[in-house]
Amino acid sequence: MTDALRPQTIHPPFARYVHGVAVPAGHRLIATSGQLGIRADGTIPEGVEAQTELCFVAIDAILAEGGMGREDVVRVNAFVTGREHLPGYMAARDTWLEKVDPPPASTLMIVSGFARSEFVVEVEVLAAAP
Repeated sequence: MTDALRPQTIHPPFARYVHGVAVPAGHRLIATSGQLGIRADGTIPEGVEAQTELCFVAIDAILAEGGMGREDVVRVNAFVTGREHLPGYMAARDTWLEKVDPPPASTLMIVSGFARSEFVVEVEVLAAAP
């Protein structure tokens, strides 16, 4: 079990995340590479929400391979190619995390692009479990 860090002396989070997560000694860690919104057959859907959903499908598979699940995620790092993608990304992320309490720490950055121009989002996570 990790501890959510929510100092009352700083501004609260802007969305559904916590400012920090403490991982106790003795936990294993899984760090995923950034996942892109691409199906197993190589097709890439249009739209940030559909791509984000695929990022989280891949992350679920990686976590399961390591014996963990989304409830073990302590940090989400996400990258989108424009401000217009923020609402769609956040909707998909919040759906993915809706049963996770407390939510993980999270960072969302706007970047100029990815290796292929059709990608608009990339997501990586850090997970910890005993």
